[in-house]
Amino acid sequence: MTDEHYMKMALKLARRGDGWTSPNPMVGAVIVKDNQVIGCGYHRKYGGAHAEINAINDVSGSVEGATFYVTLEPCSHHGKTPPCVDRIIEANASRVVIGTVDPNPLVSGKGISILNDHGIETEVGVLGEQCESLNEKFFKFMRTGIPFITLKYAQTLDGRIASSTGHSRWISSEPSLRFAHRLRGLHDAVLVGIGTVATDNPDLRVRLVRGRNPLRIVVDSTLRIPPGARILDNQDVAKTLIATGPLRGEGGLPMLEERNIETLIIDKKSNGILDLKKLLVELGKRQISSVLVEGGAGIITSFVKESLFDRIIAITAPKILGRGIEAVGDMGISRMDDSVALEFERICRKGDDIVTYLRRKD
Repeated sequence: MTDEHYMKMALKLARRGDGWTSPNPMVGAVIVKDNQVIGCGYHRKYGGAHAEINAINDVSGSVEGATFYVTLEPCSHHGKTPPCVDRIIEANASRVVIGTVDPNPLVSGKGISILNDHGIETEVGVLGEQCESLNEKFFKFMRTGIPFITLKYAQTLDGRIASSTGHSRWISSEPSLRFAHRLRGLHDAVLVGIGTVATDNPDLRVRLVRGRNPLRIVVDSTLRIPPGARILDNQDVAKTLIATGPLRGEGGLPMLEERNIETLIIDKKSNGILDLKKLLVELGKRQISSVLVEGGAGIITSFVKESLFDRIIAITAPKILGRGIEAVGDMGISRMDDSVALEFERICRKGDDIVTYLRRKD
């Protein structure tokens, strides 16, 4: 078998950790000796053993002289767990094949150097693009300090996310709703504007599928969130963060403090809207590496207008409303040459709906 074959196995294993490992990356590991797979492992959950350790623990005999296939460079620093390179060296591995270098400055290249210094042959870059793509959220966060941003919305065929009265339940099908909950579980945080809270009163937890609840963020520049908002409930299983502007008087602050809900003060721009770029920087400082933006139209428009998104996932239902609320509002564009350029990534079906994945075209 080839190195690519075993790396594909490691990639498949790594994907099992999707939604559970953040802010750590997904990693898979396969141990091969005498052309036989003797151990497999992946990083199951943040704070738990890393892929290499789980693979070593999966081996019933000796690892000496074996080849490790790892999707990401083995860590060389003490974090939640001891360095993986130390265990690989102790196991007397003869070779380590690595998908891609870890962008974390605490690791980047250091693990490879330590392995080489101990006489262990390393090869880097096997299925490198696939290994980096697997952890694109982690890579962006490590390189920029800013979370990976996904804009997600459900719309009718004529591009409406709600009727002219604001009614939107439900545009999409049941399979699409489960998919939306799955997306929540794959991100560290889910973000909406106060308009969405006032109109739809969403809960924003992961309920229709198995998954980890994200941090729930509300952009509320004047701190007018109503006490009865569902997003303020269930703080024991899903925390809420209110991003607001500089306060003039207490307003709703005492109510939030009584319920142990944190507020984050963010400067406003000249037009009175919160500075979303500064908000993302602050979220990055809190180790929030990915954010799912669910709306409403004003928030989505701001993220698009300021080019603060990495990906758009648009769910289109086979329905026509005519007049209604647009997913993206006025951005002051009058010429096609100035439109926001996107590129298709893939298209699939969820029930009766079409799901389109798009990327910002830089």
